[in-house]
Amino acid sequence: MRIGIVGLPASGKSTVFQALTGARADSGYGRREQANVAVVRVPDERIDRLVPMFNPKKTVYATVEFADIGGLQGSTDGAPRGFSPTLLAAARQVDALAIVLGAYSEDSEPKSDLEEIELELNFADLSVIEKRIERLASDIKKSPTAGRAAIQAESDLLQRLRNALEQGTPVRDVEITPDEEKLIRGYGFLSAKPAFVILNVSEDAVQEPESGPNLDLPSVRISGTIEAEIAELDAEDARAFLADLGIEEQGINRVIRVAYATTRLISFFTVGPDEVRAWPIREGSTALEAAGEIHTDIARGLIRAEVISYEDLIRCGGMVEARRAGLLRLEAKTYIVKDADICHFLSNV
Repeated sequence: MRIGIVGLPASGKSTVFQALTGARADSGYGRREQANVAVVRVPDERIDRLVPMFNPKKTVYATVEFADIGGLQGSTDGAPRGFSPTLLAAARQVDALAIVLGAYSEDSEPKSDLEEIELELNFADLSVIEKRIERLASDIKKSPTAGRAAIQAESDLLQRLRNALEQGTPVRDVEITPDEEKLIRGYGFLSAKPAFVILNVSEDAVQEPESGPNLDLPSVRISGTIEAEIAELDAEDARAFLADLGIEEQGINRVIRVAYATTRLISFFTVGPDEVRAWPIREGSTALEAAGEIHTDIARGLIRAEVISYEDLIRCGGMVEARRAGLLRLEAKTYIVKDADICHFLSNV
């Protein structure tokens, strides 16, 4: 999963990026044209409990890639405020957007900041849609009669999306069918992407109860400054620092949980003496689709999946005991994989 971080100038966006990833970020809004990118391991206590059970040669956690894309920027030559074309292109490549809102002073207005950012995302999508509708109108005139229906269907859908965007409704909130979703998948509409808010609060407010403005998106509350300091410490010192501040959990853990929930990601596991590994998949994925995440050949020759829930395996204390208890199930290719399922795919390839 790749998460793009966006925000207004002075929202603390690059500080949050550094806090989440431990990577240094170029924070020059007026000049930066490349996204800062870093890969972060997804903390998972379930993997931590499975490793001693199997003593694998290799342990692989899921990962999340954060891209500090950039923020709204004005230009010294009088150009309108907005996202640069290069950064818009980078934003279209991500799976979800994390919108950083500054909430560390009395003058902060996170709700209006969010509205401004979403408005710019809508404008960017409108620009793409309007150009495409013009092109489709030309294509309809040139196309044979048999091919016009598909072009017209795409044009009708884009016009419906344009109307929604002009009313301030992002594409993600427009009801579309699975077939319509396929039609627009290649556009990379920014307002269609799953999005959540990272509310960047002051150091003094970090111990306050989780609260904030009434936002229309899922949100998580962290102090970028404190989290950036924690990111530079080793594990033991970080735990002590968190304890001194009365913070139960590092911000990266909470951000990733919200990101997973927003994008409807879950993890299944493969286990054994060679490797214990977490595999992120979309909620609702079948055993066939999960097998394809491991290798296309496994999916191509998939016969069935041997499955046990994580809870059942932990309760039994091991795979041998679970097998004796009859808790391993054989599931068909169409089985819907659950979060924390432990899967072994039987394939004839």
